[in-house]
This record gives sequence, C-alpha cells and structure tokens, in this order.
Amino acid sequence: MATKPTHDQAQLHLQVYDLRRETRLRQARDWFFRHYVVETFDDAMRIAAPGTDEGALAMMVISYWEQACALLNHGLLHEDLFFETSGEFFGVWTRVRPIVPEARQRFVHAQFLAHMEKAAKRFEAWMESRSPGHIAAMQEFMRQATSQLAAGTKH
Repeated sequence: MATKPTHDQAQLHLQVYDLRRETRLRQARDWFFRHYVVETFDDAMRIAAPGTDEGALAMMVISYWEQACALLNHGLLHEDLFFETSGEFFGVWTRVRPIVPEARQRFVHAQFLAHMEKAAKRFEAWMESRSPGHIAAMQEFMRQATSQLAAGTKH
C-alpha cells in the first residue's frame, strides 16, 4: 500500500491492539501457542473440542484474528501498518492451516477462516518483498518450537 494510514485507520489499529491486551484473550493466546499443535481436524477436536475450556480458548484466538483480518481485507485497517505490527495472526494461521480444508468440508462453509487465509497470502508476499527468506525462517523456527513442545508433553 503506497498510502499513509489515515487517522481513522490508526485509531482502529490501536483499538485492535488494545483488545489483544484483554486478560482473557492474553491467556487464550498464551495457551494457544503452547498447546494448539494440530495436523488433522481430529487433532483439533482432541485438543480443543467445542464446549470445552480449551475449545473456548482456541476459538477466542482464532475468531479474534479472523475478525482483525476481515477489517484488514475490507480496507478498514492499513495493510502496511497491520503487517508491520501484527505478525501474530500469521502464527495463528500457520497453526490452523492444516485443518482448514477439512473444517470447511465438515461445516459446509467454504469461507471458514477465509479472511485469515487471504491476509496470510498477502503477508507472505509482502514480507518476502521486504525481507526475503523471513517466512521460511519463521516456519522452520515454529516447526522446531512445536517439536520441542510435543517432546515436552510426552514425558
């Protein structure tokens, strides 16, 4: 985006950030990145089934970032500003991406997490143009961290 953020976009951006500071969402984000490691839809149901506390935590994080990405995709948030300061959504997308196709099929909902997916694709291109190799390096870091988490939970 070649334009500067508008005052309204900056204000909304700050509101989106401020919501991330809410105590329950902070706890959910912490839980999500420590525990939500899935490869299949069945993994997701085992780790964070609907109706459980863990399911509520996962959906809080996932739906928060889906909503933030919807604001971005509709032009209400400034893309450069969002991408420069809100990379966490991409980490969430990386965690949920393996289950999205099956979830869309099971829920008969082709748009399930479509805003996050669309933003993630743009973020990858945006980041690669500014810092080539960053996405691959972060994905490798996340794979290693996930492996360490998984190894730690097996003891």
